[in-house]
Amino acid sequence: MPARGYFHLKSVIDFVAALLLVPLLIAPMLLVALAIRLDSRGPALFRQRRLGLAGTPITVYKYRTMRVHDAGEDARSAAMTDQKDDRITRIGGFLRRSRIDELPQIINILKGEMSWIGPRPEALVLSSWYTGEIPFYRYRHVVRPGISGWAQVNQGHVAHVDEVHEKLQYDFFYIKYFSPWLDLLILFRTIKTMLTGFGSR
Repeated sequence: MPARGYFHLKSVIDFVAALLLVPLLIAPMLLVALAIRLDSRGPALFRQRRLGLAGTPITVYKYRTMRVHDAGEDARSAAMTDQKDDRITRIGGFLRRSRIDELPQIINILKGEMSWIGPRPEALVLSSWYTGEIPFYRYRHVVRPGISGWAQVNQGHVAHVDEVHEKLQYDFFYIKYFSPWLDLLILFRTIKTMLTGFGSR
């Protein structure tokens, strides 16, 4: 179980940091939203139900980086993204490589549902699948999910069960060594990831 003292302090730090960054980010974020609307049909924001702390469903916000999918498409397939997925829009590719597509999750942080750093929340349909296929998968929900995490800076984006099993080991490492020092390391490596586009799909 993660250290409770830092668990609660981290929530305060997350909220205050998000509150301070909103005035600085609002104008650039609006410009990104406008660019998305001009680039392809559909809303600027993408909303998806995912599992949060203690397995509680939350609505996660992202910039839309893909074409609006067919309503008849299989839910699991729609939630997974393959390398060089042809549904990704022109501007969407840049947003995904730079991780700018995750910025709207500052809303989730302000709502107390997410953290800047933590295991990435999975879509409900994928979480249900992984829980049935991978032992102890539920344990990754003992901390708040994050915009970036130890798995993201080490492994990058994954979708298939064998890759998710490896990702889970990174999540368990993060939970075991849950600390401000590990969060700082992930923060610095996230900046490097944003500059290099490592692990994006």
